[in-house]
Amino acid sequence: MTGGYTVPINWTAHMTSSHDRSSVNQNTPEWFANNDGFGFERIEINSGRVEKVLMEDSHPGAITRLWLTTMNPKGLLRFYFDGHQEPDWIVPGFDLTEFGIKELEGNPLLQCHTSYEHGVKGGQTLFLPIPYAKSCKVTFEEPEGWTSVPRYYQIEYRRYGDDIKVESFGIGSVRKYSSCIVKAGKVLSGQPIAGGHRYSVFRQLAPGESIELTLPSHSSVVKELNIVARLDGIDSDLAMRSLIFEGVFDGEKTISVPLSDYQGSGLGCRPVKTYQMIADGKGSIHSFWPMPYDSRAVLQIYNNGHETIPVMVEAKVKKEKFRGYHFHCDWHAGPGLRITNNAESAEEWDFVRLSGRGFYAGDNLTLFNHSKAWYGEGDEKIFIDGESFPSFFGTGTEDYYNSSWAPVVVFHTPWGGAPRADLTSSRGYNTFLRTRIADVIPFNESLEIRLEQLSWSPGTVDFFRTAYWYGAPEAKALNSDDPKAFSYVFPEAPPDPTTFAIKNAIECESLEPQKVSDGLLYNSQDMRGFPEGIWSNGKQWTFFAGKTGDMATFELAPKVEGTYSISLYGTRANDYGIIEISLNEGKPTSVDCYFPDVVNSGEIRLGEATTKNGVITMTIRIAGQNPLSRGNMFGLDYILMDKI
Repeated sequence: MTGGYTVPINWTAHMTSSHDRSSVNQNTPEWFANNDGFGFERIEINSGRVEKVLMEDSHPGAITRLWLTTMNPKGLLRFYFDGHQEPDWIVPGFDLTEFGIKELEGNPLLQCHTSYEHGVKGGQTLFLPIPYAKSCKVTFEEPEGWTSVPRYYQIEYRRYGDDIKVESFGIGSVRKYSSCIVKAGKVLSGQPIAGGHRYSVFRQLAPGESIELTLPSHSSVVKELNIVARLDGIDSDLAMRSLIFEGVFDGEKTISVPLSDYQGSGLGCRPVKTYQMIADGKGSIHSFWPMPYDSRAVLQIYNNGHETIPVMVEAKVKKEKFRGYHFHCDWHAGPGLRITNNAESAEEWDFVRLSGRGFYAGDNLTLFNHSKAWYGEGDEKIFIDGESFPSFFGTGTEDYYNSSWAPVVVFHTPWGGAPRADLTSSRGYNTFLRTRIADVIPFNESLEIRLEQLSWSPGTVDFFRTAYWYGAPEAKALNSDDPKAFSYVFPEAPPDPTTFAIKNAIECESLEPQKVSDGLLYNSQDMRGFPEGIWSNGKQWTFFAGKTGDMATFELAPKVEGTYSISLYGTRANDYGIIEISLNEGKPTSVDCYFPDVVNSGEIRLGEATTKNGVITMTIRIAGQNPLSRGNMFGLDYILMDKI
C-alpha cells in the first residue's frame, strides 16, 4: 500500500458471505436478521456430490480476502476456475491452514484467529490473492448429517473487465511464484522502507497552540510520517485524544482526526503494530500511509487540551508526479448510540459516507461499551455508487476486523487488529483496526458503510470511527465531525469481575462424555462475557449442531457409594432446545432451555439416584425445540450431589 494511491480504478470490488439470506428489503424487520452462519448462494450437484456454492463470479478477477470460521471444520472446500467441471483446488475441511501451500506456514498472508483450535473450532483469514482468468466458483461439501453446523464465511474479490488477461490460480502458478509468496510474507512482517528527504519541526505546544510543517512546493509524496509527543508526567490517554492532527493538501483539508485515533488505538494510548501504522503506546507514531500532493502540503498538530506538550513532526518526502488522489483521514463521533439484542427494533449507524471518486483503504472503531455484554453482533453493509443492495454484506463486527467468535483479546497483525480490549465481557473500552492493503474498495460516485446496532445485551455505546481513504479533488466525507469542537469525558473503566466457583460442585466442563451421538458437538465455552447471572468457574459445556434424539451420557463418580440427591445447573438462551435428563436410565426430567437472553437456568432438580459400581449415569437427550427458539443447543454449568 506504500504506493496505494497509484492503484488504477479499472476494476470493481465485491463480497459474498454467509449472511442471513432473509435480509432482502431495507424496509422490513428481516433486514437485521442474524442467522449468519447458514447463508450461501445455492446448492448444486457436481459428479454426484451435494455442494453448497459459497461464491461465484463469471468474469476475470481475483479473490483478495477469504475469511471463514466454524465450530467444526469437517467437509471439503473446492475451487473451480474458468468453467471447469472438476475442482482445480481442494481444501480438506473448512480450515485454511489446510490450504496446501507450504509457503503459507508462518506467513502473515494467512492469519489464524485468536479463538482457533486446529480440528476443533475457529477460523482464519487468507490474504493470498487467488486470480482466475474467466470465472471462479467456491463450494463446500458437508458430511451427511452435518448441515446444522453454522459455517461463517466472507469472500472478497476483484472483478476485472472481460478484456483483461489474468493467469488462473493452480499448482503451476503456486510453484512459479513460490518465492514471491515467501517474500511478500517477509515484507509484511517488517515495515515499509521509505525513501525521500527528511523535513521536521519541534515545539513546546501550549494549550490552544499548533505546530506546522510546510513541505516542498512541488509534486511529491509523503512516504513516512513520524510524530512524537512527549507525555512524561501527564495523562497519556487524554493527551493523545487532545492533540488534533490535520493535513492540508493543495489547499484542501483532507485530514482532521485526534492523534490517538489516527494511530489506530483510539480511546486510550495503546501500542499498535500493523504494516501501515506503528505506535509504542507512549506518544510515538510511525505512519506509512502515502500522502501525495501536486504543489502544496502543510501538516499540523493542534493542542486542544490543557497541558503543554512537546511535539515533533517529521516527514520523509519524495518527489513524484501527482496522480490525482489525495490521502484522507476523517473522524466521526457517535456517543450514546442505542444497541439492542432484538433484531426487529434494531437500527443502523452511518459508519462512513463518502461522495466523489476514490478508494477506501481502512478504518478503526474505538468505543466505550456501557452495556453488559458483546456489542458487535451487527453486520456491516457497504454500498458502492448508490446501489440499493450492498456489494458487501458482513456477518458481524469482529468478522469485519479479521477475527471471529466475539473475542475481546488484544492482537496485532499487518492488516490491523484489536489494540485495546479491557474486559472479556467487552464492557468498557474496546478498539478494532483494519487496513486494506490488498482489498481496497474503489468507488466512482459514492461509498456508504452502515453498521447494524445489534448486541447480546441492550444498552448504549459511545462509538468513534476513523476512516483512511484516497479521493480525487472533488471527493468529500459527508458525515465527518470536527474533533476540535467535540468534548468527551472518558468514562471510568468498569471493574474486572472475578471468576467464582461453587463450593463442592462438579464442573460440567471437566466431565468428558462417555457417549455422544454422531453429529452432536460440544465445546468448553467461556461464559464471562454474558451479563445475566454468573457461571461457576466462568465456563460451561456447550452442546450444538445436534438434532432431536441426539444424546450425551456422563458418569458421575462420587467418592462414597450410596444414594444421592442431584441437581444440575445449566443455561437458557434464544437458540437452546428442550432436553430430557435421566439418571440411571430412570424417568427423565424435561427442561425447556429457551429464553430470549442468555441466563442461568437455575436449579434443575433431577431427583435421587444410587451408585452402581461407583458411578451414576446421567443421560441428556434433545427432545425438541420451543417454537420461539432459533436452535436446539444446550449448556451444562455444574452439578451438586448431596448424599442421603
